[in-house]
Amino acid sequence: MSSRTVPCSRSWSISEDSLRRYVQFASESCIQELLAASDTNRGNNGNNDGWKVVTLDNGVEISKRMSGSFHTFRSRWVLRSVSPQQFITVANAIDAAKQWDSDLVEAKYIKEIEENLSIIRLRFGDNSKPLFRNREFIVYERRETMEDGTVVVAVASLPKEIAAGLHPKQNNAIRGLLLQSGWVVEKLQDNSCAVTYVVQLDPAGWLPKCFVNRFNTKLVMIIENLRKIAQACPSEAEK
Repeated sequence: MSSRTVPCSRSWSISEDSLRRYVQFASESCIQELLAASDTNRGNNGNNDGWKVVTLDNGVEISKRMSGSFHTFRSRWVLRSVSPQQFITVANAIDAAKQWDSDLVEAKYIKEIEENLSIIRLRFGDNSKPLFRNREFIVYERRETMEDGTVVVAVASLPKEIAAGLHPKQNNAIRGLLLQSGWVVEKLQDNSCAVTYVVQLDPAGWLPKCFVNRFNTKLVMIIENLRKIAQACPSEAEK
């Protein structure tokens, strides 16, 4: 099958400066949403912001809430003897992403905007599960370390018109939207960390909404693979 590209019905060609300003603004909003979702004090005060616990198993809490047309899913757990940097090294290594998401075919950098801000293409191929098949996402990734040592990684799709201008869609691909996602990794005592993972996704194409919400659930479930890989990753003291 030919891999030629086809033009998007609408695409925007924007300057480097305009792209930087847009992504900085959008990612800052995403970071604040991630930090709010990870704030355990809100739940202790009786304000859960609409989050409903779906399951609590083996120390992993999975919650969801309705946000617009799709559910947002949140997972929280504690990694013993794993530092925030150990975890982020694993979760943020796109070359190793296929180890913890078997449906991912390719992840590659399209553009480096700043040292901590990049544009990435994620591609799922012909042999991926039905909800993943032939889908791709053009996303920004921003990495920040807060004053208290908390590490935040915000990932979300660019608007379709901007994405089409940066990287035209292949003719057999369906371009989905990662509405918001990311990690909040908080440092604990004994070189451990508390991890919060949030994801809301519209894979696009014709799919019943219940299938889309299952897709989101599956994305949250990859944490088990990440946990195993992170715990096997050598700590700074062992290097």
